[in-house]
Amino acid sequence: MADRSILIVDDNEINRGILGEIFRDKYNILEAGDGVRAMKMIEQYEDALAAILLDIVMPQMDGYEVLEAMQSKDNLNDSIPVLMITADTSTEAERTSYQKGAADVIHKPFDPVIVDKRVSRTVELFDSKNNLEDQVDDQTRVLKKQFVYLKKQEERIRNSNERVIDTIATIVEFRSMESSYHLKRIKGFVRTLALTAMNNYPELGLNPHLIDVITQASAMHDIGKISVPDSILLKPGRLSNEEFEVMKSHTTRGSEVIEMIKDVQDKEYNELCLDICRHHHERYDGGGYPDGLKGEENSIAAQLTAISDVYDALVSDRVYKAAYPLDKAYEMIKNGECGVFSPKIMACFEFARPDMERLVLQTKAAEKAEKGYSPTAT
Repeated sequence: MADRSILIVDDNEINRGILGEIFRDKYNILEAGDGVRAMKMIEQYEDALAAILLDIVMPQMDGYEVLEAMQSKDNLNDSIPVLMITADTSTEAERTSYQKGAADVIHKPFDPVIVDKRVSRTVELFDSKNNLEDQVDDQTRVLKKQFVYLKKQEERIRNSNERVIDTIATIVEFRSMESSYHLKRIKGFVRTLALTAMNNYPELGLNPHLIDVITQASAMHDIGKISVPDSILLKPGRLSNEEFEVMKSHTTRGSEVIEMIKDVQDKEYNELCLDICRHHHERYDGGGYPDGLKGEENSIAAQLTAISDVYDALVSDRVYKAAYPLDKAYEMIKNGECGVFSPKIMACFEFARPDMERLVLQTKAAEKAEKGYSPTAT
C-alpha cells in the first residue's frame, strides 16, 4: 500500500470506482459519499493526504461547503490540493471553485490520462510549495538561533567594552584624587542631556543605542591625564602658562592611549572614545583646544561631554578649589564664564537642570555616607 492517500469524494459510487482505478497503483484510495463524511476523513487522514478529488453536487454538504469548511480549519486547502469534479462546464462553476480555494477543476466524463496528469501535476506543485515552506521555516529557525547567539555575543562585547572603559577611567580617577562618583555624574549628565537633545532636536541624529555608547564612552574623556605629572595634576594653585600647556596635552595624549587599545574595543566604542577624549575641551566659538573646532565641526558626543565635564568641575571639590553652589555653577555656564556652548546644548542644559542637580545631591549624599557622615544633602 502506498504511503500517501487520495480522498475521492462523490455521491456516485461508479465515479468513485473509476477515479480510484486511475490512482490505485500510486496512492492508497480513500472514499467518501458525501461532504460530512469527507470532513471527518480529512481530519483523520490530514497528514497522509496527497490530494482530494471533490464532487460539487452532493447531499447534506456539497463540495463548495467542504471547501469553506477546510478554509476555516487552519486553511487546509492551502496545504492539501483539492481538485473539483463537476459536469458543469460553465465559467461560473470554475470561477466559484477557484475562489473558494480549489487547486484545479476536472470535468465529467473522465479521461483517465488527463485526470492522472492534472492530479500528478497539482500534487507535485503543492509538494514543492510545502517543501519550500518547510525549508523557509527551518531556515527561519536557524536564523533566529543565530540572531539570539549574535545578540548574546553583542552583549558580551558591550560588557567587555564597558569594563575596559570603566577600569581605565577609574585608574585616572584614583590618580587625580577625584571622587569615585565623578564618572557616575559625568555619565549621568551626558545621558540626561542626550535624551533631552534626542527628544527636542532630531536633526542631531541621536538614538537610544547611540546614547548608550556615548554615555559609556564619555567616561574616557580624561584618560590622557594619566600622562600629566603629579606636580601639575595635583597642584592646588593656579597653573603657569607652561603647566597649562602640559595639562592641555591630556586631550591628545589620551587619544594616543585610546588608539593603543583599539584592538580590544568595539570599533564604534573606540571611535567615540577617541573623539570625546580629543575634543571635550573644544568650544562652540572655536576658542577651545586642541584643534580649535568651531560650531558643528565638533561632534554632538564631544559637545555633550564638554558641558557635563565643566558642570561637574564646578559643583565638585577639586585640589585647586571648593565646589560652587548649584545655582552659581548654572549661572556661570549660562553667562559664558566657562566657554561658549551651542544654543541647542544650552537649551538642553536648562531643561535638564533639575535632573542634573538631583544627581549631584544624590552622589554627594552617598559620598558622605561612605565617609561616615550623615547622608543629608547640602
